[in-house]
Amino acid sequence: MSETAGPSRWSVANTALRTAADRFTDMVATAPSPTVEVTADWTLADTVAHVVSIAALYVSRMEGTDVAIRVPGLEDMLAVTNVDTVADVNNHVLAHFTERDPRVLLSQLDTAVVHLLATTADPRSTVSWLGNARVTVGGLFAHLTNELLVHGWDIARALRRPWPMPDEHAALYWDLFMFDMLRDSYGVLLNTALPMPRHHVSVQFRSRFTPTTTLTLGDRRVWIAPPDDPFDVRVRFRPARFNLMMFGRIGIAQAVLRRDVVIGGPRPWRLPAFLRVVHMPNGRLAPKP
Repeated sequence: MSETAGPSRWSVANTALRTAADRFTDMVATAPSPTVEVTADWTLADTVAHVVSIAALYVSRMEGTDVAIRVPGLEDMLAVTNVDTVADVNNHVLAHFTERDPRVLLSQLDTAVVHLLATTADPRSTVSWLGNARVTVGGLFAHLTNELLVHGWDIARALRRPWPMPDEHAALYWDLFMFDMLRDSYGVLLNTALPMPRHHVSVQFRSRFTPTTTLTLGDRRVWIAPPDDPFDVRVRFRPARFNLMMFGRIGIAQAVLRRDVVIGGPRPWRLPAFLRVVHMPNGRLAPKP
């Protein structure tokens, strides 16, 4: 875990996970039907099952046990997953994890979250993640919180309900998950099939809720640059809206027009080439089949 992500950030991560899970549960429990279409591909029940599958995976990682959800070939598939094939993994899991009763799923989610929050593991210790990346325990909490927030946004939008996303909690995705993973190892996770930029590109990320961090892309790898290194692009962002943009829920133009994301620096035109490679699972950026 990063130097800025000490005990106070671990406390925030615990609070964020419990709060997001409780809000997600309350909304799903009062939804009119589990078959409400939430995205182009998933119903409300599918979406909840997806979140439960991730929580179950994280319990297995924390406790060193088999994943409670039986999915053939899952570990082999996870080991070679990259950002462009996450959707394939999700579809494979949901094809074998067939529970769709919201009451059962919400009970499973609560059980998993209780297990995670009861951990005595060092939040800076790491576990194996998708693509053989190494993620800290704090990073697992941050990632699951983000899953609850983003998919909660999907559900709330379908139900036409409000869904506030606290920036401090959304920021954990970058502080504890993404940046710490890049400090350790991201395995093959960012080995996208999309074309690489011709030159190194460095992007500085700034937010009120995260440490200022510069990522450099070059030689088909991504790394965290020293703090004083020059950068091409500066991105100032509001974490909640930035996450929705990075995961394809809102467009870049919308985020920029609302000033949720402010792009500057000496060579801002290099940002698109950077985001073609350093992107989240996002249908807007995925390579064509």
